[in-house]
Amino acid sequence: MLQVPVLREQTDLVLKGLEKRNFKNAAQEIQAILDLDQKRRSLQTERDELLGRANALAKEIGGLMKSGQKEQAEQLKSETADLKQRTKSLDEEVQQLEHDLQQALYKIPNIPHESVPAGKSAEDNEVVLEHGTIPALPENAQPHWDLIKQYDIIDFDLGVKITGAGFPVYKGQGARLQRALINFFLDEALQAGYAEVQPPIVVNEASGYGTGQLPDKEGQMYHATADNLYLIPTAEVPITNLYRDEIIPEGALPIKNVGYTPCFRREAGSWGADVRGLNRLHQFDKVEIVQIQSPEKSYAALEEMSQHIQGLLQKLELPYRVLRLCGGDMGFTSALTYDMEVYSAAQGRWLEVSSVSNFETYQANRLKLRQRTEGGKPQLLHTLNGSALALPRIVAALLENNQTPEGIKLPKALHRYTGFEMITR
Repeated sequence: MLQVPVLREQTDLVLKGLEKRNFKNAAQEIQAILDLDQKRRSLQTERDELLGRANALAKEIGGLMKSGQKEQAEQLKSETADLKQRTKSLDEEVQQLEHDLQQALYKIPNIPHESVPAGKSAEDNEVVLEHGTIPALPENAQPHWDLIKQYDIIDFDLGVKITGAGFPVYKGQGARLQRALINFFLDEALQAGYAEVQPPIVVNEASGYGTGQLPDKEGQMYHATADNLYLIPTAEVPITNLYRDEIIPEGALPIKNVGYTPCFRREAGSWGADVRGLNRLHQFDKVEIVQIQSPEKSYAALEEMSQHIQGLLQKLELPYRVLRLCGGDMGFTSALTYDMEVYSAAQGRWLEVSSVSNFETYQANRLKLRQRTEGGKPQLLHTLNGSALALPRIVAALLENNQTPEGIKLPKALHRYTGFEMITR
């Protein structure tokens, strides 16, 4: 979340950023926060003054008692009791104001980086680059939802039987392709200097608030209400929360972690052609890269992460493009996001397979993730993450783009992971 001093001291900059996001009633929301903060600080000052007066009286009472002036001491004790009662009342008011202030701050999204284009929807995103050649398929080319039936590698009906729609069963060469992609992505990240972690796939409420899934996206997460735990929508949540309430030692940066997890998303309200087959699932596999960086190096790290993800797509021999998301299409917590899309030839459309984002201090402020510099106060760090990669649409594009009469050819980079070069009947 944004820091109150930033809202107070850079109000015009904040409002300009929120305007780029098309955030409604920004001025009123910010003013309400500043009013709450002003009231909180005033009451805090009043409480501190009362505590100071009570401490002074305590010393005075001690002196009176030693000198035998008990009557005067008792009078001051009565005043001290009244001060303590007033201080307790102020404590309760300050705590309530702090809670209200926190809840109000949760509703304000991050401020976009200056390079983020203005816009209201995905149509306004900026194409940064395109790479590769879109394959020319024969007229009888099939979309992946037909290919998976033809080759019997993914079964949606069995998933419906076991769980429900959006929970596919991977079979035979389909299951082996899943495992191959996960291992390939993990190995590539390890070679790029990331340390592998295997985090829990359910998280508590504090973790959800720490990375900004709560209260913004609670409707999209599966909630185990009996224990108040959430199935993760992305490994970003548990991996970043490894560092919640931590002060990172000087010299320990950058922190670079990678993890594979299944991910769970309710996808409430999703419908239409873009949800068919593997295009949109409730459960899917993803490898995530996460970095903790110093503020002055975080944007260089973002470009490095983008290049890493592009390198994966190049090795998979998939045509792709990179988009810089506009203010109206960015995630709530992000300051700058690049989306990576691969071209799905049989569908004739681009499919998002990765988002890589810099959150600047937005998550770190929620997480209380800081670094103490030599001789200085702890400073908030920058957090970044990216999908490297999400599997379903990668699989969709691999199947569609590489279909032949003999079978589905796999890119050379995967051969040693799958143990086969082609998916066949």
